[in-house]
Amino acid sequence: MVAVGDNSYGKCNVEDWSNITQVAAGYHHTVGLRTDGTVVAVGWNSSGQPAVSDWSDIIQIAAGDFHTVGLKSDGTVVAVGVGSEGECDVGGWTDITQVDGGGAFTVGLKSDGTVVAVGYNSWGSAMSAAGRI
Repeated sequence: MVAVGDNSYGKCNVEDWSNITQVAAGYHHTVGLRTDGTVVAVGWNSSGQPAVSDWSDIIQIAAGDFHTVGLKSDGTVVAVGVGSEGECDVGGWTDITQVDGGGAFTVGLKSDGTVVAVGYNSWGSAMSAAGRI
């Protein structure tokens, strides 16, 4: 695996990664999903955003500025990181098929086509189609 660019905080130190199926880049961290459903991360650990070493059964990852999100095979979601805007408040999410992380918000697509969102909503960025935040 290769990453290039500003390597402050070691966010490009991925050369020893293997069996990676997906990557995501946050502000100062990089995350990789392995074929076995585990997750690896490098970079700045100011807020716990790379604290994914105990994650398993993950099928998709996403990264916001200072948080990391993982979608589990059972449709639930896990998140680590700063969370001060509520972007990591995904513990009750179920039936999710896709996730993504923005600067300080997280969105999830449910199997019925509706969207849920948490986090910073000053400009409506985290407002979901169902109006939940």
